[in-house]
Amino acid sequence: MGTHGRLALVGSGEYLPVMAALESSLLSSGPSRKYVQLATAAGQESQDRLAYWFQRGKEQAERIDAEHVFLPVFNREDAMREDLVPFIDGAGLIYLSGGDPHYLARTLLGTPVFDAIVRNWKAGSSLAGCSAGAMALGSDVPNFRKMKEQGEVGLGLLPHIRTIPHYNKFFKWIPDAAAQLFLKAPEGVCVVGIDEDTAMVTSDLISWEVYGDAGVHLLNGAGKYSAGEKFVLPVMLEPGAS
Repeated sequence: MGTHGRLALVGSGEYLPVMAALESSLLSSGPSRKYVQLATAAGQESQDRLAYWFQRGKEQAERIDAEHVFLPVFNREDAMREDLVPFIDGAGLIYLSGGDPHYLARTLLGTPVFDAIVRNWKAGSSLAGCSAGAMALGSDVPNFRKMKEQGEVGLGLLPHIRTIPHYNKFFKWIPDAAAQLFLKAPEGVCVVGIDEDTAMVTSDLISWEVYGDAGVHLLNGAGKYSAGEKFVLPVMLEPGAS
């Protein structure tokens, strides 16, 4: 697996008080109190919405006594800017927030900004993705209208996971066994449903722990896990899995 910082997949709640303890913990695991926030997934939204993300992130940084770095990466031209790389270097926590996961992956993949994110994560920075940010970290970003088909190319840091955020909001009335039939994924990929205000966190990409108010659903018959519980993704137990 190699060395890297902690990684969190979050169902919802980025930069809000409900996730302050988790974000503080992730930040403390990194090399500094620098909190780098990228609202890239919302890059197609209005200036008012981008200002909203800035303010929400600033307030969270103040809550957890962090250095607030809101990186202005809203399109691919921004992501190609070498001058933004130093703002990522040495981060305690790098966070990809919500919006459009397909746009996020297309914008960042193969750019200096994304290379800096990966390099710093491998050097010990914590990395988190919420909602669209969580979805984009896989190699396959699903299309909710065509869940049984191959999705678009993702950022590829978690090739064995397909993340479904806001799970309890969208699938509240559907048993996990029924949802499993609908939420298909490529062979060797585990579908994970993460409830709102809930996260799954790992230090080694093998063992995960649940944080937050609700649960994490492994949609392959492996069940549901609640806050404080730990699990290993079944796909990781298969011979040759990586």
